[in-house]
Amino acid sequence: MNNAFNIISEIIRNRRSISPQFYKAGKIPDELLMSILESARWAPTHKKTQPWRFVVIRNDARNTLSHLMSEHYKNTTSSELYTDIKYQKAGEKPLQCDTVIAICIHRSPDTLIPEWEETAALGCSVQNMWLAASAAGLGAYWSTPNVIHHLDTFLELAPEEHCLGLFYMGWKSEVEIPDSTRLELDQIVRFMN
Repeated sequence: MNNAFNIISEIIRNRRSISPQFYKAGKIPDELLMSILESARWAPTHKKTQPWRFVVIRNDARNTLSHLMSEHYKNTTSSELYTDIKYQKAGEKPLQCDTVIAICIHRSPDTLIPEWEETAALGCSVQNMWLAASAAGLGAYWSTPNVIHHLDTFLELAPEEHCLGLFYMGWKSEVEIPDSTRLELDQIVRFMN
């Protein structure tokens, strides 16, 4: 195997979901952020529809997102289940990281391409971002809270665009990240000759 193969294989195997609570303070340089977003746009895409759209949320916009998330919890939780602690917790992730990227999809007409194919392409673009962020030493986490279905106005989305998640990024703290496991190849692969 060549060196490039070994490097990418190691990055893939060592990528982890790292929640914002395990980030330390520090700004992600604009140049690095743009390189990570550049990686996302080179994902495979059927018929080159390139359905991915990203809204980068930084600085004061993170405070607005945090407030919207807490208010969503308040407005959708029954009085019996509501607690002030959960209200605060509902909006804490945007404040624990440097950058939040709203992962959005721009749907093409169903007659051109099925929705699942564009969703798969978007997933590939996020994986590219995740691998690039991991290689740069950043922690990253794709979250899909219910509030994403209520952020169209805040994110200024077009009618054919929808938010499918929030991608949190920040510098990893020195916390030990546990090893991960996967099924063995013989459990997931069959050969037909």
